[in-house]
This record gives sequence, structure tokens and C-alpha cells, in this order.
Amino acid sequence: MIKTALITGASSGIGKELAFIHAENKGDLVIVARNEEKLLDLKTTLKETYGINVLVIVKDLTKPNAPQQVYNEVKSAGFQIDYLINNAGFGGVGEFYKRNLAQEMEMIQLNVMALTALTHLFLQNFIQLNQGKILNASSTASLMAGSMQAVYFATKAYVTSFSNALAEELKGTNVTVTNLMPGATDTEFAKTSGMDKTSLFDNTATAKSVATDGYQAMLYGKLDVITGLTFSQKLLMALVPFIPKKMMLKQIKEMQTDKK
Repeated sequence: MIKTALITGASSGIGKELAFIHAENKGDLVIVARNEEKLLDLKTTLKETYGINVLVIVKDLTKPNAPQQVYNEVKSAGFQIDYLINNAGFGGVGEFYKRNLAQEMEMIQLNVMALTALTHLFLQNFIQLNQGKILNASSTASLMAGSMQAVYFATKAYVTSFSNALAEELKGTNVTVTNLMPGATDTEFAKTSGMDKTSLFDNTATAKSVATDGYQAMLYGKLDVITGLTFSQKLLMALVPFIPKKMMLKQIKEMQTDKK
């Protein structure tokens, strides 16, 4: 049976790789992002390569009414969503008081508000049909506080907490919620956030490897999937609960400070 996936942030990076993976599985797609040109190019490639149906929705999810508009357009087009993949998000490096407040608020709107709204809207249908899978893109950043990216880390902490709580609420149904927590990944995120100038992004995972791990975990209905970590990063993650908070905060700040 053909499954239809809706993917936000599908024009590049992990979202684009997720679109290819789903298309390889002969599933139809609804791809959402702000960049119309990239979405249309992706649609053409996917249709020609895999012969699937692709609906393009050009939408800026930093706008408060965008999630409802996405939902309405999907319904108007007659698509039934089986997999909801909330991948869109962005970050930004710098001391909070120096950063542009409007950008920080847009980050919260996209990373938290849009994800929450889209989940609520499509979950209604999943519950009615008693089937559906949700994949929310969080981050290993969700497991700690992050000086120099205070808002980004906080938004990802919300995504992890929200996803895990929903997964428990939905036990006993055929609806699952999977929380994807990648480490540093080679995407446009690094350059747009300024993280490419920090030691944290010296060793990055590929977007394809992260997308593959996330997609497979979603299919199996796993609760959490941590992926894209080097051995030293895995070791650090294992030690997080045991490292004094002040020491951890200092280390993260140093890792996220411009190497110059």
C-alpha cells in the first residue's frame, strides 16, 4: 500500500534526503519549504526517477498561520498523510543579548510552534484512522543547555520532551512518535547558524546517514534515535548525566565559540 509522507524543510539537507528515501520506498510526498525553486526541482527529480505523486507547498513556517494553511492545502488536494515528518528548523550562534530578537522569536515559532501545530492538526486524522507515524527532528542538543545557542537548545529540549510525552499518550493505538536526535550534521544549517566556524562541527555526519537512521526508526516506531556521533561525542553523551552542570555548560560554550 502506498504511503504518503509530509516533510517540512524538504528543500535541502536531512529533509531532502528523507524525501529521496521515502520515494525509493515508492511512497507519495508532500514537500514543504520556503524555497519554491528548490522544491520544484526536487519534485521533478522525484517524479521522473520514481514515478510518484508529489505535492509542493511553498510556505514560510515562521508565520503563525502557516501550519493551518499547510493542513488546508493538503486536504484540498485530496492527500491523506500517513507519515508526518517535522524536519524544518534553524539555529543561530551568539550571546543571547546580542542576537536579533526577531530571529530568536522566529526560531521558536518554527522549531516549537509550527511543529506543535502540525502535529496537532494531522494527529486528529491519525487517531480517527488508528494509523500513522510521526518523526520529529530534535537534536542531541535537547539533552543539555547550550550556551551560545540558548534558544536553539531550549527549542530542541521542547521537541524531545513533547515527542516522548506524545509517544506515551498514544500507546495502545497504531500511531507512533519517534524523536530524531542527530549530532553535528553536514547540512546548510551549519553555515546559516554560524556553527561551521566552531569545533563542534569539525567532524560531521552526512545528511543521508542521519535521514536513513531517522526514517528506519520511524518505521519501527522507536521512541528515540541518536545518530551521527563520533566516538568521542558518544562518550561525552554517555557522561552527560554525571558531569557537573557548571562544567558541562563551560565545555559546551567553548565548543560553540568561533575558532577564529
